[in-house]
Amino acid sequence: MANDETVVALTEAHGGAEHHESAFSPAGPEFWVYAGLTIFILVAIFVLKAPRLIASGLDKRIAETVKELDRAKALRAEAETLLAEVKAKQAQSAEEAKAILAQAKTEAAELIGAVEAEAADLVARRRKMAEDKIGAAERAAIADVRARAAAAATSAAAVLLTQTHDAKADKTLVDDVIAKIAH
Repeated sequence: MANDETVVALTEAHGGAEHHESAFSPAGPEFWVYAGLTIFILVAIFVLKAPRLIASGLDKRIAETVKELDRAKALRAEAETLLAEVKAKQAQSAEEAKAILAQAKTEAAELIGAVEAEAADLVARRRKMAEDKIGAAERAAIADVRARAAAAATSAAAVLLTQTHDAKADKTLVDDVIAKIAH
């Protein structure tokens, strides 16, 4: 009780009335001990649980990131596969296009050769037909000229014979021809 008297004495010395404080008053030391202990326990709980919570949160985030990375790797592998397929198809298409172009050039060259041969053959046939027509026309003209010459010669001979031969000369001529035929 000496402490109570001291407090009372101190309080009275300052001129105030006697005052008794409770144990949970912020001015009392017990309050601060209890507050400090509560804060320590809360900090200990949070300090012990906080790393676990932080670690589990980070683990979840890491797992999600790993899943996303795995999905990204799978997508990248799929994209690379598709790219390789597209490049292979493009190369194959380019080769097919080259082969088609080469075949078209070959067929065009063959077609040009065939057309040129047919044209040359056609020109040769037409030349032959023209030459044959010209030859036939020449032979017809020669035959016509010969026929006209023969007709002219026959008429000239007839005129000449009628002027130069008389019946007596004809008889001698006929007898000579008959004699030649008989022998």
